[in-house]
Amino acid sequence: MLSDFFYTLRSAKLPVTVKEYLALLEALQHGVVGPVSTDGYKIDDFYYLSRTVLVKDEKHFDKFDRAFAAYFKGVDMVVDFTKDIPLEWLRKNLELELSEEEKAKIEAMGWDKLMEELKKRFEEQKERHEGGNRMIGTGGTSPFGANGYNPQGIRIGQAGGRNKSAVKVWDQRAYRDYDDSQELGTRNIKVALRRLRKFAREGTPEELDLDDTIRSTAANAGYLDIKLVPERHNKVKVLLLMDVGGTMDEHIKRVEELFSAAKLEFKHMEFFYFHNCVYEFMWKNNRRRFSEKFLTQDIIRKYNKDYKLIFVGDATMSPYEILQPGGSVEYNNEEAGVEWLQRLTTAFPKFAWINPEPQGVWEYRQSIGIVNQLMNHRMFPLTLQGLEGAMKLLSK
Repeated sequence: MLSDFFYTLRSAKLPVTVKEYLALLEALQHGVVGPVSTDGYKIDDFYYLSRTVLVKDEKHFDKFDRAFAAYFKGVDMVVDFTKDIPLEWLRKNLELELSEEEKAKIEAMGWDKLMEELKKRFEEQKERHEGGNRMIGTGGTSPFGANGYNPQGIRIGQAGGRNKSAVKVWDQRAYRDYDDSQELGTRNIKVALRRLRKFAREGTPEELDLDDTIRSTAANAGYLDIKLVPERHNKVKVLLLMDVGGTMDEHIKRVEELFSAAKLEFKHMEFFYFHNCVYEFMWKNNRRRFSEKFLTQDIIRKYNKDYKLIFVGDATMSPYEILQPGGSVEYNNEEAGVEWLQRLTTAFPKFAWINPEPQGVWEYRQSIGIVNQLMNHRMFPLTLQGLEGAMKLLSK
């Protein structure tokens, strides 16, 4: 049975290995959860156990939910009814969910008739349907609908029915936010940023070292000898430079989410603001940007090459602002922005540029092409996949 479940997960492009599959079988053999049966509690137990053992990255939760539903529920991916529908399989799975009262009701229509009719409706129906008394959909009195009324029905779709009398409820998946194709949020950004982690034990010894305590106690003739170690911290250092104002205004929400997630993930992080392109100074407070300046050259001297340099900006401006002295739209800069970008990337060899503009428009904006070239093509879109790519590059 579970070998087919394993192949269902693999067909859904989930990176599930044979070793993980064998670990799941071993957990079942040791009775970690009971057998899948009529009460939903045990099927829920199996769901959480299999997800814990087989899925190692939160971004795959949505794919797992869809694959799990396809195998145990049968609707999300079983869409090709040009071939014989596995009615016996469907009937056995439905019987698991029925009480004795429901089984008695279903006899009024008959299992064989119900299953054959379901197959016919799938073959006839070409689109979503609402209301009525015949097709598969929502409302109405069809035995195959949701939110309608039929005591001998199979309810397909939606989280709950009005009459609580359906034979089968096809659950909606719960983790769609973690899919690569979904929009970013602080939670998803944190998941992506975690690729850039390197732990070290720093500070005062205050965390129990269990292994060393056992060894020391044994060597001390059984007298307890407690050993402590410093707590583990992410020792990665990040220098975050963010473009503000102008065309970046439409990206404020997404950049704020990135900034918030980065502050939570990286204990050692310094940040500064710039406008359009980096010149001879940056700032930390936008209201006092001209009165509280931080010279770019001083920033380069203060932070060593251990820092990972991350630019965040849409790189959308006149090429003149990058390539020519005096190109800034705010003041007469003595040196071109290209000079400062090159100094920064030389001082911090591990660098990347995160661009909130859709990647599809990059080739149509000359300034983005120039900045991307100056970054040695280390520019990534502000998407989950883009952030993961940037963090992977920076972690090398």
